[in-house]
Amino acid sequence: MHQLHHLCVHPWKVYSQDSGKQGQRIMTSALENYINRTVAVITSDGRMIVGTLKGFDQTINLILDESHERVFSSSQGVEQVVLGLYIVRGDNVAVIGEIDEETDSALDLGNIRAEPLNSVAH
Repeated sequence: MHQLHHLCVHPWKVYSQDSGKQGQRIMTSALENYINRTVAVITSDGRMIVGTLKGFDQTINLILDESHERVFSSSQGVEQVVLGLYIVRGDNVAVIGEIDEETDSALDLGNIRAEPLNSVAH
């Protein structure tokens, strides 16, 4: 799991959509800082999608450009599946944060082994 830390997003601020309107305003304000930056999105079904945040709406639907999914495996390296322009539904966003591009580009994804993430349990 230590190797996964380098794939994680910084800063580690997690905003919940379950916080009502005030929580949604905080999350929307935080997302504005990520526009045109590379972000990682962890979805509620355990997927990790990396791309450039191009836009979002009040329900936290995200528009990512030049995106790809990172598929983790305990037996082989991380596979990157190209998605291109991609929309993530707001109710499927568990965590979002900015990727440090310098650190991320230095990773050897082909040698990282990790169990895929589980779905979020409600």
